[in-house]
Amino acid sequence: MEVALMQAKKSCPFIHVTSTNALKRLSANASAGNGLLRKAQQCPVMSQAMGQQARPLSTSSPASQTPSKVAQAEVQSAPIPKVTAKVAPATPVTHQTKAKHFDYEAFYQHELEKKHQDKSYRYFNNINRLAQKFPRAHTARVEDEVTVWCANDYLGMGRNPVLTETMKRTLDRYGAGAGGTRNIAGNADLHLRLESELADLHHQEGALVFSSCYVANDATLSTVAGKMPGCVIFSDALNHASMIQGVRHSGAQKKIFRHNDMAHLEELLQSVDPSVPKIIAFESVYSMCGSIGPIREIVDLAKKYGAITFLDEVHAVGMYGPRGAGVAEHLDYDLNAAQPMMGNGSIMEEIDIITGTLGKAYGVVGGYIAGSALFVDMVRSYAPGFIFTTSLPPAVVSGALESVKYLKESTGERELQQLNTRDVKTRLGSLGIPVVPNPSHIVPVLLGDAAAAKLASDELLSEHGIYVQSINYPTVPRGEERLRITPTPGHNAKMIDHLVDSLETIWDRYDFKRVNDWTAEGGCAGVGVKNSVAPAPMWTDKQLGLEHKVLEDKAIRSGASLSI
Repeated sequence: MEVALMQAKKSCPFIHVTSTNALKRLSANASAGNGLLRKAQQCPVMSQAMGQQARPLSTSSPASQTPSKVAQAEVQSAPIPKVTAKVAPATPVTHQTKAKHFDYEAFYQHELEKKHQDKSYRYFNNINRLAQKFPRAHTARVEDEVTVWCANDYLGMGRNPVLTETMKRTLDRYGAGAGGTRNIAGNADLHLRLESELADLHHQEGALVFSSCYVANDATLSTVAGKMPGCVIFSDALNHASMIQGVRHSGAQKKIFRHNDMAHLEELLQSVDPSVPKIIAFESVYSMCGSIGPIREIVDLAKKYGAITFLDEVHAVGMYGPRGAGVAEHLDYDLNAAQPMMGNGSIMEEIDIITGTLGKAYGVVGGYIAGSALFVDMVRSYAPGFIFTTSLPPAVVSGALESVKYLKESTGERELQQLNTRDVKTRLGSLGIPVVPNPSHIVPVLLGDAAAAKLASDELLSEHGIYVQSINYPTVPRGEERLRITPTPGHNAKMIDHLVDSLETIWDRYDFKRVNDWTAEGGCAGVGVKNSVAPAPMWTDKQLGLEHKVLEDKAIRSGASLSI
């Protein structure tokens, strides 16, 4: 009986959710008029099977209220096998094996053709940066050297002996690999010391290191927003792809506010119940246009509407602030320079979640988050992007640790980088070569056409020995294609002259649009906009020591001396 019932359960939805004992009682209950049969007749599956039987299951007439002893015995002895034994098993759908199979290679080709047609296909140049000749590199041919003008190793720390010598010693002592995930043999003292150093850098209780900041952003947003009941994420329209992915993976509702538009952000915040958890996700330096997020204003709105802030400082750490903690630290430069510790009341301490990278200004690889101890522990405990991946190798971590410590003390690299940036922007501006206006260290040169951007990039490399990658859609909007130039402390005056002269030659040759042309068209990406005010550099003259230099120059010209 039990075996028959177990087989029947596979076919009948009623039997599937009914216990064996209940079925026995229903079948044996004569006073119920054989309830099991009545249920079978009502079932769309079993009633059809019963109608196909050569012999009816019930010998009683429709008018009879009490089954005969013979019929009752049949039902009690084995009612289910008689039903299920005759039910034809579900026949799987089969297709002719001679049918044409899906053409995978054609699919790949079709998708690539779409990229080529809309000019968004990415080309990868063979560039090998030379540590002892920074910022020089060789191409596929070792003897062919070029000057790199677009790397994210903003300060040249990737070749600094402070890092490289430490990494060599660590490699000799601990080997090449991490040995496992952070939870399995990959949690070394170096990792813990680096996280402590990063927490101190940002005036936060804790920090957590990831394999990259792409992973850090994705894992953190998806985990935190995904866990918060009914969470709504407010995301800047120009946020990085890693943040966009994190929002998507969280499954949370999202609201996109126009880039740096605080009125629009507040309008969206007002549309959400105050009791609902909210995250405002934004960046400090937007890497493709160089704009800077209004951190103070966003913090004020977050407090007003009960939201937490998620600030990506990827393109700012190491570059801004007296200790290189980023734009949030830079906003209270003097305060943080005088009191570089948690509890000083700076705006940086009002940020709930800070993310950064070890792969740009710090010269190695990896990413991290910083925030409250409970927040960090929650991400460490729940984020798959942290839990299920091999941790950073000890040599990399040791290099990152030394880089963070070094740039907390040394300001010379970031100051010289800012001075070179100012020089390049000024020189290009004087020639009418269109630079997207911004207050940061990024020099975006607008072309407004994907083919033109690639042509300029290719010609710089092939004819002038300059490597600057073109930036196209979807990294930037269509019609705003550009070259993205990033000066470093390693670019000397001769290199800057060569860059400016080469760009002028290319603009003349192909009659690319200059600032006046964009003005005539009404402007684009901030270039050529009438009555616009040029943004003041994030680093002031005073912070760069230029005020003192101006006074010094005046004193020299007048024959006076300037006491220091």
